[in-house]
Amino acid sequence: MIKNYSEITQQIKELSEKCRSNGIIDTELYYKYDVKRGLRDRHGKGVLTGLTEIGEVKSYTIDDGEIIPCEGKLYYHGVDIERLVDGFVSDDRFGFEETVYLLIFGELPTDKELTQFRELLSDYRSLPTSFVRDIIMKAPSQDMMNTLARSVLTMYAYDENPDDTSLENVLRQCLQLISVFPLLSVYGYQACKHYLHGDSLFIHTPPKNLSVAETILYTLRPDKNYTPLEAKILDTALVLHAEHGGGNNSTFTTHVVSSSGTDTYSTIAASLGSLKGPRHGGANKKVVQMFADMKEKVSDWTNEDEIRAYLQGILDKKEFDQSGLIYGLGHAVYTISDPRTKVLKSLIKPLAVEKNRLDELALYEKVEKIAPELLSAKRDRAVSANVDFYSGFVYSMLELPLELYTPIFAIARIAGWSAHRVEDILNAGKIIRPAYKNVQKHKEYKNLIDR
Repeated sequence: MIKNYSEITQQIKELSEKCRSNGIIDTELYYKYDVKRGLRDRHGKGVLTGLTEIGEVKSYTIDDGEIIPCEGKLYYHGVDIERLVDGFVSDDRFGFEETVYLLIFGELPTDKELTQFRELLSDYRSLPTSFVRDIIMKAPSQDMMNTLARSVLTMYAYDENPDDTSLENVLRQCLQLISVFPLLSVYGYQACKHYLHGDSLFIHTPPKNLSVAETILYTLRPDKNYTPLEAKILDTALVLHAEHGGGNNSTFTTHVVSSSGTDTYSTIAASLGSLKGPRHGGANKKVVQMFADMKEKVSDWTNEDEIRAYLQGILDKKEFDQSGLIYGLGHAVYTISDPRTKVLKSLIKPLAVEKNRLDELALYEKVEKIAPELLSAKRDRAVSANVDFYSGFVYSMLELPLELYTPIFAIARIAGWSAHRVEDILNAGKIIRPAYKNVQKHKEYKNLIDR
């Protein structure tokens, strides 16, 4: 007899209860066996699992064995991120391509090397014939990260040498993926809008001389138009998201999957799956949604008491999504400050002026001041705004759709993933296989008739 939907749903519910009753591990056992949950010790400090020269996150100093929090610093191959951004911003040029070069090759390019590298990325910025029609337009998804991962996995079929893990081949694959990520992401969004929401379909082929940031805006907007300021701000956001050390969840995924010896497409697709998670790459969407709710409920955006009351309501699980979380505040590593936040905040005022949104910027600044006070009192440690706090605001001013916030993170972070994959290929370490202790007691097998 064919079961109806409600019967199947009930069966799944019952099976879920069986999982729940037999699958919960006593949390005390983690302390008993000194298990580093999340690969962190009891103080939240990451467990050392590898060495890298690519990215360094600095949030504390050690004095006589005592950990002392300090202003956050981020280095790309030893270069201070603040100095890197200041270099290309003061020259009034784009910096993401230079950053990709630095992360993968370990040194800043000369003017000639940078020009040649940009041309190489531009040459790679095209998709196989009919890829958009046959892959991206077929079975569009509501979630752009799934669409992006599917496209990446399908690129394997168009590669004449997909499984070769030599340095030269992996480098070629990584540079090709870095170049086409903007197209895969934006085209996937356009397909979703058209086929699932009935909007007009725009598939723009970008000119070869565009930067990655310009390519995103050119292919996304129906009229292809954007201002230099818009493109430069987006470019800086990409630089700030390009790398964050080897231990962040998606980059560690890159290491884990690369260590198995698998192909580049499988590795990057796995990293995308990690980044999609709301605990990792989806936070800036939550910030924008939280502020949208706040702007509706706080009548006077200049009234700090009213703002404080709303934020306290969030902590009391009465406001927004009742999670108790003020999104964009706090970080697993940084405490006193996130250097990426400092850089982004220093550059966004001209964009707020151009978009006539200075009142919103003032609201963000007030929340940045008030929220850490409330959180520090609750957590008994310093809390600061992280990069997601202002990046979501920047994306909203750029009129980027929420659906593309996390893919844009991926467009940036594939630079770091690629650098770490290349580093793994060069150093040829062992397959990553941490230990798990089994805490299930042994049982006697019973014949089916006796159960």
